[in-house]
Amino acid sequence: MISILKDAHKANMYNHPLVCNSRFTAQFTALFIGRLLFTTGIMLMASFSPAVSSVPESKEPVRVIINNWTSQIVMAKIYGKTLQSKGYTVEYKELTTKDQWARLHRGLEHVQVEVWQGTMAEDLQRVQKKGQIVVAGDHAAKTREEWWYPSYVEKVCPGLPDWKALKKCAHLFSHSSTAPQGRYVAGPWEKPEKARIRALEMDFTVAPVTKADDLWIELDKSYKKQEPIVLFNWSPNWVEDRFDGKFVEFPDYAEECENDPAWGINPKRVHDCGNPKDGWLKKVAWIKMEKNWPCAFAILSDMNFSNAMISQVSALVDADGLSHDQAADKWIEENQALQTTWGNKACFGS
Repeated sequence: MISILKDAHKANMYNHPLVCNSRFTAQFTALFIGRLLFTTGIMLMASFSPAVSSVPESKEPVRVIINNWTSQIVMAKIYGKTLQSKGYTVEYKELTTKDQWARLHRGLEHVQVEVWQGTMAEDLQRVQKKGQIVVAGDHAAKTREEWWYPSYVEKVCPGLPDWKALKKCAHLFSHSSTAPQGRYVAGPWEKPEKARIRALEMDFTVAPVTKADDLWIELDKSYKKQEPIVLFNWSPNWVEDRFDGKFVEFPDYAEECENDPAWGINPKRVHDCGNPKDGWLKKVAWIKMEKNWPCAFAILSDMNFSNAMISQVSALVDADGLSHDQAADKWIEENQALQTTWGNKACFGS
């Protein structure tokens, strides 16, 4: 191109008929300079623009943890199906909330989409200190996990939802498996419920179920008979849309409640309080996931569910009878405009 400009200049000097006119000479020169600058600009842009890596970045499977409650399973499937739509290989691993941490730490599993403050905060903090797990962001949802009762119980136990009223009415919740003590139907997850009962000197026995769905079986049986029952429940949850009830109001939570006996109403014991009322809901991943699968990690970071959204995906299974996979497919189909935005910048460079 430089040689062309030189030739044009030479032609002008010798009154070449193509360039003897001064106006034409200026136009001719401007045209080639413009093309030269445009070509140079394209080359510079290509040199400095970051290359978008191909997706999937690896043929290695992304391994997603499955726990034993509905919203976690459906959300894990939604995440996995989103990855599969982009060509990733996805494997699911069923684990308890206790067993998942060591496997995440060692990179045997890679993703957990629903980490609750009330049941997993201590384990998450402990494992995070080892530096092998990262938080991929919080969901918009605010959580609560607590003892819960159907509203009709207030007719026979006035003063509820105050925990002191429940303490006085413990005998009303007696069951053949716990008599004469009241029965508290606990979830299948390890929580310091026995420590709370001791600290608050409540005449209750913890009766855990083996899987989350058993909670709703016990609730439904008692609800039909209008029998007193107090059980573990959480929000967001489909139950709040189908059953009328309330959380028990224990003394307000503080971190000191878990480790300082002098704090709270019982100076000799810890756990003399309730659970956090506006807990977080996080997504976590193996530390090397962002490096190995940046697109998949970005999708996890952008995936964000509200209370209403989590209640919806849970209800598709627990109330409407869909399988977990069917619920995930239905949610994706009805929310494609949102789902397709997850990870766009990392996956497509836009």
